[in-house]
Amino acid sequence: MASDLSSFPMPYAVFNLRARSLVRGTVTVLGSLLAAFVLSGFPHAHPAWPIVFPAFTALWGTYETLRCLRLRWSFYHGGVLLLLYMDVMALAMIFFLLLFPYAGWI
Repeated sequence: MASDLSSFPMPYAVFNLRARSLVRGTVTVLGSLLAAFVLSGFPHAHPAWPIVFPAFTALWGTYETLRCLRLRWSFYHGGVLLLLYMDVMALAMIFFLLLFPYAGWI
């Protein structure tokens, strides 16, 4: 009797990267926003190139949320659109924290 671990289903879709998961996308984006705040020293923003990593992670999280859209409109589809708008706002804040310290001309 050989044990085949691939036959056991994963208990949650969050841990299965092939499955769609709103939780995984949303937590990834919000965690990236928090990391960008910490890396930039938010109240006194200073140039920090490592904010590029949370930016790319947030882009990946937005893609994960985008995968959950359905073709036909429903309240679920509307909720996913609201989460995508939240992702876009978080991405705008992350890129602001990334680029603003370099804009000395403002």
